[in-house]
Amino acid sequence: MLWDLYCRVVDNHGDLGVCWRLAADLAGRGESVRLWVDDATALAWMAPQGSPGVQVHAWDEAIAGAAPGDVVIEAFGCELPEAVVAALAARQPAPVWINLEYLSAEPYVERSHRLPSPQRNGLTKWFFYPGFTPATGGLLREPGLLQRQACFDGDAWLADHGWPRAPGERVVSLFCYDGAPLPALLEALGDRPTLLLATPGPATTLLQERRHSGALRAVTLPWLTQTDYDRLLWSCDLNLVRGEDSFVRAQWAGRPFVWHIYPQHDAAHRAKLAAFLDRFLAGADAALAGACRTLHDAWNDAVPALVLPEFEAWRAQVLRWRDGLLAQDDLTGQLFRFVAEKR
Repeated sequence: MLWDLYCRVVDNHGDLGVCWRLAADLAGRGESVRLWVDDATALAWMAPQGSPGVQVHAWDEAIAGAAPGDVVIEAFGCELPEAVVAALAARQPAPVWINLEYLSAEPYVERSHRLPSPQRNGLTKWFFYPGFTPATGGLLREPGLLQRQACFDGDAWLADHGWPRAPGERVVSLFCYDGAPLPALLEALGDRPTLLLATPGPATTLLQERRHSGALRAVTLPWLTQTDYDRLLWSCDLNLVRGEDSFVRAQWAGRPFVWHIYPQHDAAHRAKLAAFLDRFLAGADAALAGACRTLHDAWNDAVPALVLPEFEAWRAQVLRWRDGLLAQDDLTGQLFRFVAEKR
């Protein structure tokens, strides 16, 4: 089938990152994809080689009258141009029109997943919600992802890129928004030899503004492709991630992670963070659960003191959580079945 995927870049790279992963995954399974985006500049470092089967088009080109594909995905409520909506109504048979929503662990996701939204032009737009339970649309997970990770040598990859792990050193990746309490993180990591790998953007800026000494050494990274960012996560002992895309990839990496959630002016992100932690820590030891909640609250509220949970128990909980996610259907596979049902 031909899939049209529409994306608007708001103020970070996450929307485009999710859309590119989905487009590449669809193409990797034999589909043809057109990605319509208003700002594709980040793809120059995110996916410089492109992906066979994916065509990238400027958002404004969508108004020029290209016939819609078999499936139209409106990512994150980006609102299609009126000319595109008119073309959807004129196409016979009508395409399957899907609104792919943001990821959340909140209860409304299960209630809202797959609900129809009848349109004035006679078409139906369907809500499709990613999520962490079988009653949701699942998470992006390409075929063979865990097998590739199992064959991967993280220490060799780090050394090949000029960031070798010293003997006995802990390796930590840092990807965050502005406002993260970096001094508290440096203090928490300074208790043992640690290599801190900071991604471009706020993480690097914050790091350059702070002195660090003792057992901690820090390296500022270049822009990494999505493939290499995954490998970075696989190579680290602890990953600090943000937003949606890196948050999901950290869970597949199976390493302890800390989530810097995208802050919202109405503080809605606090409920979103609490909902995820409730699911992630269900059945966990009380001491570990308390430590993880305290750490996430401190990191997201810029509290000037951070305490890391006991590492082995933390990693065991991450692996149990990942096993549960692996037992569920992935997002792309669920999209295939949904489209087949609605066509």
